[in-house]
Amino acid sequence: MSIRGKVCIAGAYEHPTRKAPDNTVAQLHAECARGALADAGLSLRDVDGYFCAGDAPGLGALSMADYLGLHCRHIDSTDTGGSSYLVHVSHAAQAIAAGKCNVALITLAGRPRSDASSGTRPQGSKPNVPDDPFELPYGVVTVNNYALVAARHMHDWGTTPEQLAWVKVAASMHAQHNPQAMLRDVVTVADVLASPLIADPLRRMDCCVVSDGGGALVVTRPEIARSLGQALVSLRGAGEALKGHNGGRVDLSFSAAAWSGRTAFDEAGITPADIQYASIYDSFTITVLMQLEDLGFCAKGAGGRFVADGNLIAGVGRLPINTDGGGLCNNHPANRGGMTKVIEAVRQLRGTAHPSVQVKNCALALAQGLGGHLGSRHGSATLVLERQ
Repeated sequence: MSIRGKVCIAGAYEHPTRKAPDNTVAQLHAECARGALADAGLSLRDVDGYFCAGDAPGLGALSMADYLGLHCRHIDSTDTGGSSYLVHVSHAAQAIAAGKCNVALITLAGRPRSDASSGTRPQGSKPNVPDDPFELPYGVVTVNNYALVAARHMHDWGTTPEQLAWVKVAASMHAQHNPQAMLRDVVTVADVLASPLIADPLRRMDCCVVSDGGGALVVTRPEIARSLGQALVSLRGAGEALKGHNGGRVDLSFSAAAWSGRTAFDEAGITPADIQYASIYDSFTITVLMQLEDLGFCAKGAGGRFVADGNLIAGVGRLPINTDGGGLCNNHPANRGGMTKVIEAVRQLRGTAHPSVQVKNCALALAQGLGGHLGSRHGSATLVLERQ
């Protein structure tokens, strides 16, 4: 079923907090829901579809729908890590097109910063996860899993730490204009290379921030969105994909974005060259470089050259990305940054991003999410969004 033009993102909200020690996760979800609905000009009474993922407390959608007082005809708790919320936009579009609901609410919230969850510690055993017993003896953590991919890319293509550092530099150039960003100081390539080594070859400034907070989206039928008086942002194409160990035949040279991106572009009927702005999941600098290649913005192996010399900076480079500062500088709520990728793409298409980073006459934007571990099991979701 093609979802092109069948739904609009009518509301978007990013929680302003970056540390919420006195809020429960459920409270953060509720505050995000209220913010997105207010942005759309709707209320909880209008919602008949609810979408959440593994960050939701209790029994997920069951617990949160009850907490919010929702009366839903459709629920979805698909969890693919940080890419879940882009998957939810696609699933909401399919549900709306099928007549299952009219107004879909998608929420994300978490407090890893208050809970001191940094992703640098070995994860506890999960006996119901099939591959866990094979990984645990090696002390797999998030950062060294991504470092494996960075090391492989450097070995195969000659990518340099300096090139990776440019991804962080671009993020900092944008974050300086975002009063809510956790890290607002502009940094240089030299600053990144001087930061402490965390997992060779990734340094501290190659890693995203850890933040509390969250965000929410409201997806509706186009006729409902038109009645609300908000600038129309429609979904033109979407794709989702999973990539795993493949029975031990692990290939670190590409991500699942190669598959989800192709599906999204085919459905949208455009090519990467048509995109004016891109929100690219940036848990680490290598995450951005890999996805830019796999989405087709540059050839495989050319990512290092593509991101260098300010090519990702708004007003300077060929492809401005993450103009809110992204996960590297702004926030990475609940250790799941996909939601904010959609929110900033919506701002760009509405023309409400900060004037210093707003892409002129932005009509086509891409939002890309990745969830899980790039070096092992991960999910990918790609959205092509259009200003109508």
